[in-house]
Amino acid sequence: MIRKFLLLPLLVLLTSLVLRADDKPAYRLFTAAGKPTGYDKMLRELAAADVVFFGEQHNDPLAHWLTLQLTKDLLRLKQGQLVLGLEMFERDVQPLVDQYTTGELSDKEFEEQSRPWPNYTTDYKPLLQLARQQKFRVVGTNVPRRYASQVAKGSLTALNELPASEKAWMAPLPLTVDYELPGYKNMAKMFGGDAAHAAGVQNIIQAQALKDATMAHFLHQARPEGHLLLHLNGAYHSDNHDGILAYLRQHNPKLKVLSISTVSQEQLGKLEKENQQKADFVLVVPQDMTKTY
Repeated sequence: MIRKFLLLPLLVLLTSLVLRADDKPAYRLFTAAGKPTGYDKMLRELAAADVVFFGEQHNDPLAHWLTLQLTKDLLRLKQGQLVLGLEMFERDVQPLVDQYTTGELSDKEFEEQSRPWPNYTTDYKPLLQLARQQKFRVVGTNVPRRYASQVAKGSLTALNELPASEKAWMAPLPLTVDYELPGYKNMAKMFGGDAAHAAGVQNIIQAQALKDATMAHFLHQARPEGHLLLHLNGAYHSDNHDGILAYLRQHNPKLKVLSISTVSQEQLGKLEKENQQKADFVLVVPQDMTKTY
């Protein structure tokens, strides 16, 4: 009888292990070095930071879902001392973002006026609705896209003649671009940065730098002392502690900044070498995961 009593827990344990082996996990989390980690451990570390960057793939629903869960949990742990920054809204629509989150604008009015991304309703609206319900600040950090487009076509000098009222929507000018940053060097390779195309490629990098510097400038302004700022952006803007993070360090190198990057892999058992060190935590999703667009 005693033997049966002892064998029962062992049988339950073995059954649970078999079931786990048969699971199809939706995602896995890893440290920068490729060590598996759990959500709760990551959450505790992120809650102790000043700024957290969540680098997403814009059409990945798992990243959007995890961002919503993370926002809820950080809001709870920080007792409401949270600010949410979004690449997806540009500086000139910030008054509309404020009016929506404080309940002054309806969904219809906000969506008609704020130039939301095409996947706003499925992917970002839940975050703004949460802010509206829980009364925490949301900050659009991106430069209006028309100015980034001007720079991509004609370099940063295209911004020189803008009135001061429009320059207020971007990082202070003149803007210094460090072409040696790994992300920018990689862009030069991607766009064929040889002598024949050097000027055009530099303009594209300058447009990227304008976005990065503007996001860093406004998220730095948006963070009250003691608050955690969670910033959501495309992973390329924050991978390798580069991009926005490089400009943020210029504002305040003492900030404790942590990052997450989203990557796709065929297998989720281990973090592929090329995805290691991209961020403090790496979210791995299946390569064949359904996309939102």
